[in-house]
Amino acid sequence: MRIENKVIGKIQNKDIISYELVNDHGFQVNILNYGGIITDILAPDKNGVLENVVLKYKNLCTYETNPSYFGATIGRTSGRICEGKIELNGDTIVFNKNYDVHQGHGGNIGFSKKFWKGKTFVEGDKAILNLSYISVDGEENYPGNLKVEIQYMVTNNNELIIRYKGVSDKTTLVNLTNHSYFNLSGNAKENILNHSLYIDSDYLLELDSTQVPTGKLLNVEKTPFDFTTIKKIGQDIDKECEQIKIGCGYDHTWFLNKNDNCKVHIYHEASGRALDIYTDQVSVVVYSMNFPDEELLFTGRKAEKRDAICFETQSPPIGRNNSFIEYSILRDNEEYAKETTYKFYVKKD
Repeated sequence: MRIENKVIGKIQNKDIISYELVNDHGFQVNILNYGGIITDILAPDKNGVLENVVLKYKNLCTYETNPSYFGATIGRTSGRICEGKIELNGDTIVFNKNYDVHQGHGGNIGFSKKFWKGKTFVEGDKAILNLSYISVDGEENYPGNLKVEIQYMVTNNNELIIRYKGVSDKTTLVNLTNHSYFNLSGNAKENILNHSLYIDSDYLLELDSTQVPTGKLLNVEKTPFDFTTIKKIGQDIDKECEQIKIGCGYDHTWFLNKNDNCKVHIYHEASGRALDIYTDQVSVVVYSMNFPDEELLFTGRKAEKRDAICFETQSPPIGRNNSFIEYSILRDNEEYAKETTYKFYVKKD
């Protein structure tokens, strides 16, 4: 196992450190101290060629704004909060509306735009990075001083394990995730429509026309959202369907079945690369990159629609009438603890 901490530039006149966690087989994950951003996951294909299987920007300075949240830690809450307003402990709390009429991904300056304190170490056959941050009472109008620690662990089984922990001195909302854009073809050689996908979920959160949950669950059976049997992402992504129309593709929350099974499986046949995702989160938001930004990718071109796909393991976004808010409430002095494992491997023909 090997760890390197490299200063790769500056944002806001502060050093940007890239923490590089490398296992004995060359599998490598790079994370920034800014935004807890994953810039690289170098995974082998069926010929042993290591390539980046997440999207990243060409220019470091782009991460200061990070318009598509590439690789970022999202918090205090992931996804939208309907109309940027909640009822909590009898109080009405109003947030910035940075997603049209809603609040999204933690507000104007969420965790994706914060500097984190990092500590790296090797423990047996694991390379580990701990990032910590204190979100003060009132930050983005969230109550409570929230102490957050995120652990990134690379194993010799080509796994990336992310553990989230948090404690607040006031009852608040916490719903953390990572916003990496996956493309198993390697270095974004092709889009994700020909990737095969499985999701261990029978129910979808219905969205209204403004893309927040209505509070209703939809059975995915015989709909474009049914991935209980593995199929190509492109098979139904443009089908005539009201929910597809609302999201302009997949931009929805799947409620995960309650078991210890693999929750998401994605496979790219040409490269042989496969990814299994395990999590104790109750849901996953799948986003099929329906609205790419105009910034240059590390490959030197601009991203195009469907170039990658996000699997945001998290609690459900907060919808109409504060629906699903109970999943994001963290009581004072209780511990928020969640874990997601990304296991990369090569499928044999």
